Amino acid sequence: MAIEEPRYELVLAQEDFQLRRYSPMLIAQVTVSGDLSTASNRGFRQVADFIFGANEDPIKKEAQKIAMTAPVVIEDVSSKIAMTAPVIVQTESGPGQSSKEALWKLAFVMPRQFTLENLPRPKNPNIEIQKLAEREVAVVTFSGWVSEADYQKQTERLRTWIQQQGWRTAGEPQLSRYNPPWTLPFWRRNEVWLPITRQ
Repeated sequence: MAIEEPRYELVLAQEDFQLRRYSPMLIAQVTVSGDLSTASNRGFRQVADFIFGANEDPIKKEAQKIAMTAPVVIEDVSSKIAMTAPVIVQTESGPGQSSKEALWKLAFVMPRQFTLENLPRPKNPNIEIQKLAEREVAVVTFSGWVSEADYQKQTERLRTWIQQQGWRTAGEPQLSRYNPPWTLPFWRRNEVWLPITRQ
């Protein structure tokens, strides 16, 4: 059974870089603290609990299981840059804070069958439901396990590619991971996303 992924139009592809135009999507997100690994685990558990039944259907008034989708997206919201971020997962700590103190937003993309009206409501008050508008996102794809150093390296590669294209970033970088934990490193699909504007 294939796992649903968000819909997008491929605008440009060059080696392991792409420009995608994503359709609007719903996300369920939570803000957590820690380094990348700790925040990923904490955030994943909370949002996974929501999709596995810690919710209430707005019509039937009972718990409903929600299908797992890919990717799981995390964004460092610790050190915001001047642009706004369509939040998937990002950091909110201030400059000079260590990664162990960083704040991250971790999000699951909701299956397309759901709208703001019919998506079950989370029982966990820390989980936010957000609708993201259509947007263009620059992407770099890579494999393996992802450390914070890997994430930073791939983010810098993506920023360089964006600059070479003459585009501007319009948000914060977002780390998107597509595979379950038991997937071998060389089969793992990871991406860094950066919303952009082309003008």
